[in-house]
Amino acid sequence: IFLCIASSLFITCHLNTVWEEEKYEDGIKWKFLEHKGPYFPPEYQTLPDDVKFYYNGKPVKLSLPAEEVALFFAQMMDHEYTTKEVFRNNFFRDWRKEMTLEERQLIMDLNKCDFGELHAMHKQKVEARKNLSKEEKLVNKEANQKIVDEYGCCVLDHHRERIGNFKIEPPGLFRGRGDHPKQGMLKKRIQPEDVIINCSKDSRIPEPPAGHRWKEVRHDNTVTWLASWTENVQGSCKYVMLNANSKLKGEKDWEKYEVARKLKTCVDAIRAQYQEDLKSKQMGTRQRAVALYFIDKLALRAGNEKEEGETADTVGCCSLRVEHITLHDTLDGQKCVVEFDFLGKDCIRYYNKVPVFKNLKLFMENKQEGDDLFDRLNTQMLNKHLSSLMPGLTAKVFRTYNASITLQQQLKELRNMKDNVAEKLLSYNRANRAVAILCNHQRAPPKTFEQSMANLQAKIDSRKEQLDLAKKELKQAKKEAKGSSDNKLLIVVEKKKKAVQRCEEQLLKMEVQATDREENKQIALSTSKLNYLDPRISVAWCKNMEVQLDKIYNKTLRDKFAWAIDMTEHDFVF
Repeated sequence: IFLCIASSLFITCHLNTVWEEEKYEDGIKWKFLEHKGPYFPPEYQTLPDDVKFYYNGKPVKLSLPAEEVALFFAQMMDHEYTTKEVFRNNFFRDWRKEMTLEERQLIMDLNKCDFGELHAMHKQKVEARKNLSKEEKLVNKEANQKIVDEYGCCVLDHHRERIGNFKIEPPGLFRGRGDHPKQGMLKKRIQPEDVIINCSKDSRIPEPPAGHRWKEVRHDNTVTWLASWTENVQGSCKYVMLNANSKLKGEKDWEKYEVARKLKTCVDAIRAQYQEDLKSKQMGTRQRAVALYFIDKLALRAGNEKEEGETADTVGCCSLRVEHITLHDTLDGQKCVVEFDFLGKDCIRYYNKVPVFKNLKLFMENKQEGDDLFDRLNTQMLNKHLSSLMPGLTAKVFRTYNASITLQQQLKELRNMKDNVAEKLLSYNRANRAVAILCNHQRAPPKTFEQSMANLQAKIDSRKEQLDLAKKELKQAKKEAKGSSDNKLLIVVEKKKKAVQRCEEQLLKMEVQATDREENKQIALSTSKLNYLDPRISVAWCKNMEVQLDKIYNKTLRDKFAWAIDMTEHDFVF
């Protein structure tokens, strides 16, 4: 069965992220591939005459390239990014590259630039889009659907398949995550001359936009992408791939979670082995054992996976350096504690304190800042060792396994059939949150968080007042109906009871919602849900707890995990 499934595996992708290239396994190749190529964003249109950019208080008519980049900055002025020194410096340097010589000689100081009218115009356009009539929205929807119909599908081995990211990302300013050193840099417009097309020799070659040509047309049936280009900020390749909800992608997901599930049968033996290896006389074996402990227990990424051209000082387990850990004889009442502090994937800070010490002290002997902690280990060596313990086992499988098993255990501990739907969803999010904390999935609090919470609290206070009033009215109705045989009075009492009950339910729902929002303020729940949690656990939980699946999975996730929804019974165990 495994070989049959493996022979049909095709695509791997991540929603809304950089698409990675993936080679076919076992020499499997497609026979026919035809598509229309990627869809390019419209060209920039100059500003209206009544919207001006000002420098040092005077209006300046910018050249078209400089004006477009100026608008990118103006569009972000409500965001805290534009207040960060790194962002501003990177933006100004790249913006000046788009200016004419005369503009560069004039515009020397970003602080003297006034983007106010450009920002106001952008906000007006945003509001106008929000206030479109139903008829106008329908026209836009139909226009978008025509684009999807033309560019959003391909023919693969004579089967029609949806394409995931068929639209080329428009130019703009790079944001990154965390404190990325390249934030604010200009993401240049991708032209057809930058794009490599991949399709069958006997297919209709996609036509580039008028006046343009493709960088190259390939007929490589050993790779899984339809189009490829290199973005300028980090120098990484991006790919057009099949949609996440394609049948072939579903089979790939199934295999990923089955490998993690298989780890459950031998994880105790693997843990016993690396615990024994902690005492090995071979330094390389000891380092491998400590790294495995960190990957297993702390869910650290393996490391050594930085893309070519990436300059951010991000590390994983195998690429930790001496300055990333501090050893404490005692800390917070615990003995022999190691303190981690480093930038992980996407420049997200990892900070943790763990009681483990002896071997790390040995590894750090005669080393200085900048030296590798694991100087006799890299990701390739680690994964080679793991694959010898179990076919298909990599460091990432541990992350998937520990995330899924943690979710299942937390859901079991928090299970209460007497809870209402809102309380059940709070329990689910708390279980998911435990996984997000384990995997260090952080986010910055939404800029509208405080106002959103204030609005919700106002609704809670108003509902409390309504509840107090409803209780008083119920008390009065009971008093009037006491000792009376008048059915009308009894009916009034029942209505007042229902009103009180309804207010209590609504108040509880709002209070649970407030708790959930507060607890999720700096935690990103979607990353683990998308990439690390076996969806069959969530589907089975919904069936057991009588909760509709759309309460925890949006349409994108329901499409992506359609295979799990169809096959999972309520008694599924990871």
